[in-house]
Amino acid sequence: QVQLVESGGGLVQAGGSLRLSCAASGSGFSIKTMAWHRQPPGKQRELVAGITDGGSTNYADSVKGRFTISRDNAKNTMYLQMNSLLVEDTATYYCQALMTWGPHQVNYWGQGTQVTVSS
Repeated sequence: QVQLVESGGGLVQAGGSLRLSCAASGSGFSIKTMAWHRQPPGKQRELVAGITDGGSTNYADSVKGRFTISRDNAKNTMYLQMNSLLVEDTATYYCQALMTWGPHQVNYWGQGTQVTVSS
């Protein structure tokens, strides 16, 4: 049974920082791409940042220069360092991982962690 478990969300003042983690549990798989997505209240889910198994990254324009995505392949864990947080960063943050077992690929999502930025 594969699970993605996010942690690190919370309430922070504007200008503050948070670090999100996403740990994949289970065995026998390889993780290809991983990504963080977020869904602000009343809005659609959007991609925040992604990272390949080789370490290549991409970011939404709205978070470039403020957020940093990283991963520890040995721990099957992905991180999102969020600095200079803005009120508009308030959202539920979800991690997503594309996993492979031999020729098979399955996309997994975490349950989400709430980030609230107050003014």
